[in-house]
Amino acid sequence: MDKFYITTAIPYVNAKPHLGHALEFVQADVIARYQKTAGKEVFLTTGADENSLKNVQAAEKLGISTQELCNRNSELFKKFAQTIGLSFSTFMRSSNPDLHLPGIKKLWNACVKNGDIYKKRYKGLYCVGCEAFYTEDELVDGLCPEHLTKPEVVEEENYFFTLSKYQRKLIELIEGDSLLVYPESRKNEVLSFVKSGLKDFSVSRSSERAKDWGLSVPEDASQKIYVWFDALGIYLTGVGFGRDENLFKKWWPADVHVIGKGIIRFHAVYWPAMLLSAGLELPRKIFVHDYVTVEGQKMSKSLGNAVDPMQLLERYPVDAVRYFLIRESPAWKDADFSEAALRARIDGELVADLANLVARILTIAEKTDVGSISGAEELLVHSNVDKVRKSMEDFDMYGAINEIWAVIRMVNKYINDTRPWEAKGAALGKILYNALEAIRIIAILIQPFMPSTSERIFEQLGVQPQPLSEARFKRFEGRPKRGKNLFERAK
Repeated sequence: MDKFYITTAIPYVNAKPHLGHALEFVQADVIARYQKTAGKEVFLTTGADENSLKNVQAAEKLGISTQELCNRNSELFKKFAQTIGLSFSTFMRSSNPDLHLPGIKKLWNACVKNGDIYKKRYKGLYCVGCEAFYTEDELVDGLCPEHLTKPEVVEEENYFFTLSKYQRKLIELIEGDSLLVYPESRKNEVLSFVKSGLKDFSVSRSSERAKDWGLSVPEDASQKIYVWFDALGIYLTGVGFGRDENLFKKWWPADVHVIGKGIIRFHAVYWPAMLLSAGLELPRKIFVHDYVTVEGQKMSKSLGNAVDPMQLLERYPVDAVRYFLIRESPAWKDADFSEAALRARIDGELVADLANLVARILTIAEKTDVGSISGAEELLVHSNVDKVRKSMEDFDMYGAINEIWAVIRMVNKYINDTRPWEAKGAALGKILYNALEAIRIIAILIQPFMPSTSERIFEQLGVQPQPLSEARFKRFEGRPKRGKNLFERAK
């Protein structure tokens, strides 16, 4: 089988998960499950970025140790990932001394061996939220462009990475699509940044400033490895780098990194340069998604509009939340959230379009001796299936779900036009054949988006879950038996 290796960004665990994490986890999972339905063996890495200064500061505010904070919040992230349905293969914590540390040391030493890490004294503007230095001209009114907070002045001796050395090579790789950045607008953004001139960046901080938290620089305990050098390495250590070379050779390079737009520089510039230095293959693609807003505003604790996704999943079906996040994410734009919009999607699409379609056809089919029926294909869904494939290969999940819903609405119109509740004999058989086969294809297509709903449809059709290659009309061989409604109206 072909392999497909996908990663989520590795979130800081200074606080519990928010709705932005939900969007990324669902998007990464949809891509992973789609590749599985397409017949590939898939490995998905996620985890927890624990060695950051912001985790230290968060622990201090709570009056607990940094390790205790990381243990508690990493478990919250892992539980949340499982609840939202992220089908991860490994959950890698960056504080793990056995699974993660050996690979980071190996990565560091490879860059040192290539002459790309050196030590110097430095003074700069540091945003703890980004865990990154900024120059004056990168600030917006003196504030970090991402967090809109004033950076602190930091002066100390650090190790630096020779990023400037790789400027020409990065331009060549990105312009030639050897490293594909999706969408095109983000590719252009990266190229503009690289062409403006790359500067070497700090890859360590003093153990004193780090409050002695994090991974020590090999042979220099006075310095801790910079959080991004450490966290990005999870993409390697998640598949065995530094401890299981057979596992690593099987899965690396990554087929796609799924990231938010706020960390594009680290993934599309710093990370490939580090890999080039270490003599490792680059990821094939980087998919950059936008953010989740709440009723048009960016989520913020200060505004009091942050949405707790775990509480949301207690009130609404997981598949409904997954569907909503994709349905509200037009290609390369922010997804806006409101409970009113979620409830409208549930009532208007999941109940009225999908659940009612399955219920009314299976109610008739269950009372009919369908046997192993076949007939003339009257529903032309194959072009939609092809469009779903094309959209998914381009990471356009919004476009894919639109095509799936076009099929659902096509079948609903067919049922309304043919009125199977009034038909008998061969006429009824023909209608049921078309409707049941179309529903089977719909169940295949929604597997990546709503896996449990897809499984329930297959169960009610009386057929086993099927791969994408079976998304075509053939002889229907199920034993329909209507079960509970797939969705109920939002209360």
